[in-house]
Amino acid sequence: MKRVSLMLVMAMLAFSSFAVAADGVTWLTLSVGRERAKVEKKPMLIDFFYGKGCPRCEQLEVGDYENPAIVKKIMDDFIPIRVDLTKELSKDERELGEKYDYDKECLLIFLDPEGNIIKDAGGKKLSCATMIESDMLLRYLDAAKASLANKDKN
Repeated sequence: MKRVSLMLVMAMLAFSSFAVAADGVTWLTLSVGRERAKVEKKPMLIDFFYGKGCPRCEQLEVGDYENPAIVKKIMDDFIPIRVDLTKELSKDERELGEKYDYDKECLLIFLDPEGNIIKDAGGKKLSCATMIESDMLLRYLDAAKASLANKDKN
């Protein structure tokens, strides 16, 4: 009986973990994300990510990528791509990182569907290699979407 109860508890925990993950950002690989961006004509949000042990990555993961408002904007308006810096990078991942001087560190960049960096209205590249607060990330998301919409109008 105890064994059945333990299995039931474990199953419920596994299901609840899946449900939480399903509500967060669904990350794609670079190759899949690039193709989807072209087909859906959406900008890409690319996160060169370390994870545990990196304060910036941990803050994004827990503070931002679980924030319902941020998750909704990312999933509705962007193609989210994660490059895992704890693994060996593919040739394309390495070349993309080198193009934007990531120096094997964390980097968040916004690219249009063709792979060009998105700039804000003032011409500043929308990228971030340091800690970013939730309100600033929301402004970056809005600026990237607005910049792309303005580019489409021209």
